[in-house]
Amino acid sequence: MISSKTSTSLILAAVFIASLNIAPLFAATLESQVVSRELRSENLVHSKIGTDPLRKMVVYLPAGYNESSQRYPVIYFLPNPFGSYRAYFDQRGAQSLFDHAIAAGVINKFILVSVDMNTPLGCSWYVNSPVTGNWEDFMIQELVPYIDANFKTLPNRDSRGIAGDFMGGHGAIRFAMKHPDVFGSVYALHPVGTGTGVQTMYSRMNWDLLAHAKSMDDLKGDNFLMIFTAIFQAHLPNPDKPPLYIDLPAHKEGNNLIVNSELTEKLLSTFSLQELVPEYADNLKSLRGFKFDWARSDQNPDHIYSNQAFTHKLNEFGVVHEAEEYNGTWGEPNWGNDGRIYNDLLRFFQKHLVFAAPQTLAGTLAGTH
Repeated sequence: MISSKTSTSLILAAVFIASLNIAPLFAATLESQVVSRELRSENLVHSKIGTDPLRKMVVYLPAGYNESSQRYPVIYFLPNPFGSYRAYFDQRGAQSLFDHAIAAGVINKFILVSVDMNTPLGCSWYVNSPVTGNWEDFMIQELVPYIDANFKTLPNRDSRGIAGDFMGGHGAIRFAMKHPDVFGSVYALHPVGTGTGVQTMYSRMNWDLLAHAKSMDDLKGDNFLMIFTAIFQAHLPNPDKPPLYIDLPAHKEGNNLIVNSELTEKLLSTFSLQELVPEYADNLKSLRGFKFDWARSDQNPDHIYSNQAFTHKLNEFGVVHEAEEYNGTWGEPNWGNDGRIYNDLLRFFQKHLVFAAPQTLAGTLAGTH
């Protein structure tokens, strides 16, 4: 016969052993998550170049997201289009970096969304185009509402920021510039296309190949042709001119480059962020925070010069912003505990995002999701 004391000891031991098995399962649910989602865009279905309307994304959710009724601010991140939309998570350890930053008090808990914004040729340049698709409408009319409807967000501009890297930095500034009612703060890492560089845009291209291309495949392998053709498809689209569906703003006659002044003016007036400042200065002034940076030793001096000119243009129109030229080359200083993501970008958003629901909305939000 087993004594009551022995029986009690066995029960306690069994409970202890069971708790050892349950504890890891419970702890696992409190870890951060990176979830994959897909969204079919009606704004991209009529692309002339075969843009896939099914857009993929990854969403970072902080530890305890499932168990908490808390709502979180959202950072939309536009990655460098030369890599995958999820490369920062697969190759740069973004999830653990965000976890560490939250644990260290660098930033409060947040959601981050990284979405594929590429066309078959490369960067979409984040604008509406009859050739590549309506990317601006996809972001504003479809993606942001989708995230707010499917995740526990704080659905207001004060709790919604946008950031981007390189071409993605260009897109981040463009979206914040045009839609300050949607995004209240913006941080651009080494943005390009901010203004005119040291060399003219047209000096880098093989114009003969561009003029005689039989398909977009003819451009593959020439990075400059792919980049600038994508720019032309976004800003000089012509749906009636296959196979590239663009109006060429210049052409070669012998060794001479003949520039079409009208098309060049049209291109620069919509592509260059510097040219958009006069129209959207008041929008930029309404932002809670605006910062961009660039590397002093970028191998392409155009990027340095254009960002210097861009900050001067913003100052001319009284747009409060932070602009930093840091010592180094583009890309490498961004990731890791000593990188600019951790020490600059996340701290920027900690300062400028609102991490709690406005009192007038708190009751309404508590009853949803």
